[in-house]
Formats: sequence, C-alpha cells, structure tokens
Amino acid sequence: MLTLRGNSGPRRGVALSELALIEDGAVMVENGVVTHVGLSRRLENLAETQDAEVVDLDGRVVMPGFVDSHTHLVFGQPRLMDYEMRIAGADYHQIAEAGGGILSSLRHVRAMPRKSLEAQARKFISRMIQNGTTTLEAKTGYGLDESSEIKVLRALEHLDRQPLDVVPTFLGAHVIPQEFAGRGDEYIDFLCEHLIPKVSRSKLARFADIYCEPGAFTVAQSARYLKTAVSHGLGVKIHADQFIHSGGTRLAVELGAASADHLEHVSEEDIRFLGVSSTVATLLPGSVFHLGLKHYAPARRLIDGGAAVALATDFNPGTSPTCSMPMILSLACTQMGMSPAEAITAATINGAHAIGMGNHVGSLEYGKQADLIVLDAGDYREIPYFFGVDLVTMTVKRGEIIYSRN
Repeated sequence: MLTLRGNSGPRRGVALSELALIEDGAVMVENGVVTHVGLSRRLENLAETQDAEVVDLDGRVVMPGFVDSHTHLVFGQPRLMDYEMRIAGADYHQIAEAGGGILSSLRHVRAMPRKSLEAQARKFISRMIQNGTTTLEAKTGYGLDESSEIKVLRALEHLDRQPLDVVPTFLGAHVIPQEFAGRGDEYIDFLCEHLIPKVSRSKLARFADIYCEPGAFTVAQSARYLKTAVSHGLGVKIHADQFIHSGGTRLAVELGAASADHLEHVSEEDIRFLGVSSTVATLLPGSVFHLGLKHYAPARRLIDGGAAVALATDFNPGTSPTCSMPMILSLACTQMGMSPAEAITAATINGAHAIGMGNHVGSLEYGKQADLIVLDAGDYREIPYFFGVDLVTMTVKRGEIIYSRN
C-alpha cells in the first residue's frame, strides 16, 4: 500500500520519492473518508470490533487515486483531420487554414447544447475512472464568447461529483477568437471588464488560466488578465513556456499562481524561482508525445532545483487525446528521467496541491477522502514499466467502488 502520507504541502526534491509504503497494509473507511491506515493484522482486528466489511485484495498494489490536474475535458468533437494532416507533415497554420485547430473546436462547442457536451464528457470521465483517475481539473477555452464559456462552466458544474471531483477552471484566454482577430487587447478588455467578474459572481470557476505564448497572449496581456482574476477571488494558473521561452513561468511565480503548466522551454532562472515558490510545475508529456516532438520539460532539473513537480494528461482534442494517467507516468519515466516513485507522487499528492485539493485528496491518511485504486501488480514500479497496459482493477471514490474489473 502506497499511502503518500507526510508533508502538508507539495513534495519537493528527495521527498518526491517518499511513498510512505506499507508492505502489508490496509485502510479503513467510514462515511467516505479514511479513518485508519496501517498494518493489515491490526486493522483486521479493529474491523472485527466494529463489524466492518473486509475486502481482501490478494496482495495487489493499493494507492491513492490519480489527480489529473490539467485537462480540457469539454471540447465538442475529436480533431481527427488535424491528426491525419499532422502525420502527413502539415504545420499548425496549414491545419488552421483547412478549418482545423482550436477554432474548429470553438465551432463545435458553440453549436452543441450543454447536455450534449455533458454526455460526451461523461464518456471521457468513464475512461479516466477505468485508468485510475479519481479527481480532475477541467478547463473551458473552446467557447470564447460569453454564452459558450458559461455553458461549458455549467456543464462542469453538473459533472462535479458525478462521481468524480471536477475542479473548474475558466480559460477564457485560450486564443483570440475570430471576431476579435487582430484585436487581442480588446479581447482582454472584454474578459477583464465583463466575463471574469461574471464568472466570479456566479461561482462557476475556482481558477482562471491563460495561454501565454506567441500567437495567443503576451506576458503583459497575461498579467492583466490574471491580476484581474485574483482581484475577483479566483486562483490562477498559466500555460507557460510550451514552444518557446515566453516569460510565463516567471509571471506565474510573481503572481503566486497555483501552477505553471507545460514548461518545455523553461529557463534555468525560472527553475530557481520555482524552487523557492509555492507554484507547482505541472508537466504534460502527453502533448509532446502526441505532437511527435522531442523536447520534453526538464523534469530532472526542476526536481533537483527544488520545484514541486506534478504530472497531468493535458487531455484535449488537438495535442493530447489521452485519458490515461498511467501512460503519462510511463512517459515521465522514460522521456523525462523521473523515477517511478517521483512520477507517482507527482500524479497524486502534488497534482492535488496544483488544484487546491491537497487537504482532501492525493494521499491515504486520516480525514481525507477515501479515493483509492487497486492495481493488478505486486510492485508499484510496474505501473510505468508496462506502458499502455491497463493495470487498474478497481477505482474507489469517497469509499464507494465506482469501477471494478472483477
């Protein structure tokens, strides 16, 4: 049993490898929360005195459920044309000219009713559950007008706790929509003066996010957007330094952002700043893999520099259409040099801290939600080792079995 018990904050440095493993462990659950964790023989005796139901997992690995701290869950339709064109050698601009890219998702999301978007998202959530995810963050960003962004936030509200915890993030600044083409500052004005206040008043989002990258939004635009979000009581996140060094990571640290995500082109100076900050470095190797790129985020330098590293799927229709956190762990180990223990910590307790849920999920300890998974493995290192293999046999959320392969 991997409990991940320990520090109150996200894990850094050598602490990323500390799984608080119990060789012959057990967990006791009551009313959806963990009440005891310890050796099986002790908890079996306790279970007898409390007339508790005992479930024998026959020597399998038990651990906290995965916390997927960066997804674009609601997007309308898969971008299959983009996929084929990219394989054939087309670049981003050629795909966009053919009607693909983010703006194609925008057309679908704007056209689809909320219930249809919810139904599609539930299918993806079901796949995530089968791969061991018990908590996820989900962003807007494929509507980019008032009615569509609110529609997606309402969809996420309906999806929350059905059965997973879904943490909503307002990504109104994903790209500049066509109706504001060439007028990025005016679009930021609209978001800051109108839409962020409305999202805040409605309490539909916990975070605001922005894509700080050439072709999307500048550091100055990002700073204005995120400062406005903070002034309206929202936590902030930022897509930073994905394709070039844009300065987004430094901005995230300066603003005390919950996380800076991607970081494939983060600088050594940025790593030093992250190492002494509260901002979690959320790495997304799935998008690098799916795009056929070679430049992964420098996980080892980030860890050695003291940064709190998390891992997430970046589930989205264009660059990372995967629901599998175990596959992300495999990529983290083989492509970014993380150890299996570091990857597990980054995908559980550190992911929880990246979305403000560290006191509730991400580890198996007293008072936290009983969110756990059972794997058909005798050693936790098998999780990344068997890449692309489904080892999850049971997923438990708040003490209830929501998936079982038996």
